[in-house]
Amino acid sequence: EDFQVFEKPLVTPDGAGNHLWLEIEKRGANTDWVAGQLAANAGVSRRDVGFAGMKDRHGVTTQWFSIGLQEADNADWENWSIEGVRFLHASRHGRKLRRGVLAGNRFRLVVRELTGNTGGLAERIAVLAANGIPNYFGPQRFGHGGRNVDRARAWLEKGGRVRRQQRSLYLSAARSFLFNHVLSTRVQRGDWNRLLDGEMAQLDGRRPVFSCDLPDVELERRCDLFEIHPTGPMPGRVGRGPERDAAEVENAVLNAERDLIDALARAGADAARRSLRAIPRGLKGVVDDDTLELVFELPPGSYATSLLREIIDTRDTASREP
Repeated sequence: EDFQVFEKPLVTPDGAGNHLWLEIEKRGANTDWVAGQLAANAGVSRRDVGFAGMKDRHGVTTQWFSIGLQEADNADWENWSIEGVRFLHASRHGRKLRRGVLAGNRFRLVVRELTGNTGGLAERIAVLAANGIPNYFGPQRFGHGGRNVDRARAWLEKGGRVRRQQRSLYLSAARSFLFNHVLSTRVQRGDWNRLLDGEMAQLDGRRPVFSCDLPDVELERRCDLFEIHPTGPMPGRVGRGPERDAAEVENAVLNAERDLIDALARAGADAARRSLRAIPRGLKGVVDDDTLELVFELPPGSYATSLLREIIDTRDTASREP
């Protein structure tokens, strides 16, 4: 109960169609495992099950799944049984739920047995609510002990057949590792939350990016208002990168990893951009003796652990997170 995640849907089912949409609550189970169990209960292929975002097995999570019932052996969802899963709501829809189709996630975290001086936590939380947080990929992106980055390097260098899911994990780990290191450099420079000349900026809540020619008072004003954000690289093939000052900073980090970046391109990963900054909407914190309770919302793809690390010391020396 100390780690709760509530998925905020971008699309809700309209009540008609061949796809069953289920809102579920899960405990001690990751999203991919639940998807497989839903497929088995319905008697459909795993690819007929959709979800908007991956959720960790730890804690209590509420999220939506869709199950294509066109060829289902058993559509009687009320009699399905999955350990650690409770069905909350069901409706029909005409389309499968696709990855990334969510408005964000709402979190409730409780951290117990805090040590050290907790007197400055309330002020720190207020600063983060006002300024946002560095949008690091969390340690769960890199596997136990961060080993998926080393495994990705080995696979990209030597080749060999891997399962589709493993391939996706390796590519994600390698690209996230590179992004985190660019972001870490920007944090050290103190410009992770402002635009540089030649920056590729991203509209808040949107994927498209555009180049910034500075100085530009209007662009800087929009950045201050969280309407646009500076971005970092998700390296791969093709893709448009920054120019001038922003390119100089980014390339200083990436030039040491050109072999890895070239391998990602050969593996078919498409280059993309990700916001360097995430805004924790509605962030509130309560400190009671040695316990901290936090509630907040984050955009899709942002990690609660990346907020928590800005408040308390969560460092793990085995993590690939800077």
